[in-house]
Amino acid sequence: MHHRLVSIERLIWRPLFEDVSMLDIQALNHVGIRVGDKSRSIAFYESLGFKVEIDTGFDQGHPVVMKHPGGIVLNLLGPANTAPGHNILMDSDEKYSGITHFALTVASLDAAKQFVTDQGISITGSFSFGGMSAVFIRDPDRNVIEIDAYDNNASDDMSGYAEHP
Repeated sequence: MHHRLVSIERLIWRPLFEDVSMLDIQALNHVGIRVGDKSRSIAFYESLGFKVEIDTGFDQGHPVVMKHPGGIVLNLLGPANTAPGHNILMDSDEKYSGITHFALTVASLDAAKQFVTDQGISITGSFSFGGMSAVFIRDPDRNVIEIDAYDNNASDDMSGYAEHP
């Protein structure tokens, strides 16, 4: 019997049962992130290439809309009213429900690692599995961003995942 390996990317995008009816989702529209300091967060996301489109009223809890040339849109919501420096979804021993991170795909993980290092952004963890390699970074409010690249020649290595809180 001939076994064929299927990349993790194909598994993610291919519906399990092709004849099942489903919601006709065409794209992820945006990611909303509550932030504590508007200027600091805008500067961080600008360092990744995002540009401010419009501030719809940050001080009243409405988003600052930022867009990356790659098409990703962020809504920075504010202001947060808790003590800074702690992300309840990732930094607590208790595991709460909620979105823990978002992931961005890049062409080269080596180039991405060099870029974030040059920007003074710490890499907080990493892993390689099934042809995908990733690093984790944190924004100023400790929200997690995963940066992924696909390389079918990458070897599996989960050792850096344990470093990631």
